[in-house]
Amino acid sequence: MKKLGFGLMRMPQLDKTDAAKVDVEQFKRRVDLVMEKGFTYFDTAWMYNGFASEGVAKTALVGRYPRDSFTLATKLHAGFFNSPEDRDKIFDAQLEKTGAGYFDYYLLHGIEGAMLPKYEQFGCFDWLLKKKAQGLVRHAGFSFHDSAELLDKILTDHPEMEFVQLQINYLDWESPWIQSRACYEVAVKHGKPVIVMEPVKGGTLARVPEQAQRLFEGYDPCMSVPSWALRFAASLKNVMVVLSGMSSIAQMEDNLGFMENFKPMSEEEKELCFKAARIINAQIAVPCTGCSYCTEGCPQKIAIPQYFSLYNEDMREHLEEKGWTANFSNYAALSAKFGKARDCIACGRCEGVCPQHLPIIEHLKAVSAHFDP
Repeated sequence: MKKLGFGLMRMPQLDKTDAAKVDVEQFKRRVDLVMEKGFTYFDTAWMYNGFASEGVAKTALVGRYPRDSFTLATKLHAGFFNSPEDRDKIFDAQLEKTGAGYFDYYLLHGIEGAMLPKYEQFGCFDWLLKKKAQGLVRHAGFSFHDSAELLDKILTDHPEMEFVQLQINYLDWESPWIQSRACYEVAVKHGKPVIVMEPVKGGTLARVPEQAQRLFEGYDPCMSVPSWALRFAASLKNVMVVLSGMSSIAQMEDNLGFMENFKPMSEEEKELCFKAARIINAQIAVPCTGCSYCTEGCPQKIAIPQYFSLYNEDMREHLEEKGWTANFSNYAALSAKFGKARDCIACGRCEGVCPQHLPIIEHLKAVSAHFDP
């Protein structure tokens, strides 16, 4: 299996205010391009794209290609079940929504300290093995957002798990919160192959500061900025697949091009990535990946990731020199459809599900101070 996988979390939308309204015809063209180039791994989940992702996967992939020609992964998230019956209903609904018959890879989704007790309470690890014994799952594993210490405990307690999905990118490699390197090393210690999520950190590593961009272009002007991030993750020996959302045809053609005949990075190239990381970390205000987990349960319907993106852009713009940017207009347009940053009631639901463990409430206060009149 080639090392690039297609992540189905950020599908093309017909309506930017409704994630479930997917441009299916455009997405079919993307699936076709991936398959034509010999890439076969597709990753979805129960709640992706407003719960529409799995159904679109059926229409664009499962219903159009032989079942043995692709690999399909999906997930069970603890936020959506409160009993064994709920859990089973979700799994059965996933089989129906995808029409896949079975899942090549099935993950307990987004395990971290607060969610682990729920997975344990309902016996989800044993349940997943039973699904495997029934032929409904080929490979059992989990995605993870917490410390290397907790990952070590889980893999020690559950050696039956066959793989782990981790957030790995050169920006988070030494992060004390994400702990990309430390978690990767734990997976290696336990002999578990790794699937990489967020290799470009939600697009952050596709649009790096000019100083970092010059570093990359100076070394190899033929390689795109995002290619450095994907190649960094894919060069790790224990990595099986690197997931990319590939949000445009141009981005797909770039990614598929350099990953088709993939060559691991040299040590010199890796050091260049770490140098770029130091530049980026010095300028980024809110390290949000744009996963949108935080928006599903927000009672104020605040467009949290979008506001953080606008805020990050402005913080890099040195506003003491400009005073105003187009992002003020972009914020006004978004906040006409969604809650403003100042509408946050500090309920904490967003922080409870954030894979990056961000202090979202405090960051929204900063966004409000910047954008709200």
